[in-house]
Amino acid sequence: MAWIPRGLRDGVVTSRYPRRADGYGPDFFGHVEVAPGSGDDREAVSAAAGACPTRAIALDGGRVRLDRGRCVLCGRCVALAPDTFRADPGFETAAFSRRALVVPDGEGDDAEVADARMKLARRVRVLRRSVNVRHVDAGSDGSEEWEIAALTNPVYDIQRLGVFFTASPKHADLLLVTGAGSAGMQGPLRQTYDLMPHPKVVIAVGVDTSSGGMVGESYAARGGVGQFVPVDVFVPGSPPSPFGILHGIVEAVGILGSRRHVGAEAPATRTAK
Repeated sequence: MAWIPRGLRDGVVTSRYPRRADGYGPDFFGHVEVAPGSGDDREAVSAAAGACPTRAIALDGGRVRLDRGRCVLCGRCVALAPDTFRADPGFETAAFSRRALVVPDGEGDDAEVADARMKLARRVRVLRRSVNVRHVDAGSDGSEEWEIAALTNPVYDIQRLGVFFTASPKHADLLLVTGAGSAGMQGPLRQTYDLMPHPKVVIAVGVDTSSGGMVGESYAARGGVGQFVPVDVFVPGSPPSPFGILHGIVEAVGILGSRRHVGAEAPATRTAK
């Protein structure tokens, strides 16, 4: 019965995100930022690129590019080239295309990104009241699964947004994929996708799903899941935090609408169908 006095003492612990800004504090390692105009210290940048275990850093002429779809957040680049790379506590890094994970200026054609957002918004318009999620592990190391499981605890309480997990792909609106696309899961993953009714949305969670992560492309995996199912939203991180995954979900199903920064009021909490 210890939970009764603890609950009275602590009060409501559930996050208000995305209605209100929230996060993990300034010391959280959410993602790596590339400093504007970086690349002057080519020796340090070259050392960081050489130390990167997934070859996520590229020096193109005088410009430095970081592929968040490969970055496993090891922090080596931040330690070796602190004037170029810095750790940032932000978690809102979900992207609507694989190209957009390359920073800075990874989104390329703004019109293309806007078109992808508009098409996805039209598809998910009928899902405003509730969203059922089917999760498939396509060769994960298990770290993303812990973060996904946390979404149902009292702190994140994803059900308050009308998002629920389901065991049947026939009842699912959203496919949450983790893992590098191992050989044994390529068929089941595609079968799950095919069984889902339209409209359906696919979210790739973690760098393994984008690029294979530390495994990359090998005899056992194909370097991500994009060639087996059409991915609508990529959530980088190794693993991404629960808030990062939640951001990808609310972006995909339109809970945030056209807002790009949390701070204003979001639509009211949705109820079950």
